[in-house]
Amino acid sequence: MSGHSKWAQIKHKKAATDVKKGKVFSKLAKEISVAARLGGGDPAGNPRLKTVIENAKEVNMPSENIKRAIQKGTGELPGASYEEITYEGYGPGGAAILIATLTDNKNRTVSEIRHLMSKHHGTLGETGCVAWIFDKRGYILVDKKSVDEDTLMSVALDAGALDMKNDPGEENFEVLTAPEDLGAVKQALGKASIQASLAEVTMLPKNYITLDAHQGEQMTRLVEALEDHDDVQNVYSNFDMPEEVLEKSS
Repeated sequence: MSGHSKWAQIKHKKAATDVKKGKVFSKLAKEISVAARLGGGDPAGNPRLKTVIENAKEVNMPSENIKRAIQKGTGELPGASYEEITYEGYGPGGAAILIATLTDNKNRTVSEIRHLMSKHHGTLGETGCVAWIFDKRGYILVDKKSVDEDTLMSVALDAGALDMKNDPGEENFEVLTAPEDLGAVKQALGKASIQASLAEVTMLPKNYITLDAHQGEQMTRLVEALEDHDDVQNVYSNFDMPEEVLEKSS
């Protein structure tokens, strides 16, 4: 799990400090609209919407932007209709890649994603080629300095968490939940005064491929290029790489 832990934290920090706030807000607005369209505009009864609103507030997305995105999703305001499509393929060193997109033109998106993959030493594959490597999970990171293992495990499992990881050498405990239980577990931790440094629904690899420094640098450039695409919401992979290469991405 260590590879995911490091990469998740780096991506989270980059999103929170990204100078291209307009692009970050645009992607969050799409996700809010889709969540509202699928589950309704009330976050109290729509866990997916509640989570993405919390993520939006973490990067200081204005409340008015959030409100407009919800209204576009519920049909109160006009807006584009986005389709959720996940593309699959392989990156440098054979690492598996899942690319989650929201698009209003899937022909344009697949063409541009294929081009980015090819340009950065990756290959777009067929549907199902790597999806089996990943499990959809709620994922929470908690700083080990903030709580002892037994207390965290007791609170998390009582709230419905599936498992907790304590990898030696890592700075954080990792709490895993079913996607629909992420909000409830995070809320229970908060009530116990346990602060989560990261809480998200993600795709966790069942196994990892270790890349060398050269492959790691290529992979980093590929992921950054994909994440910079307007239609790409998230990129998931099963790569691990040398610490020094990963830290360059932070």
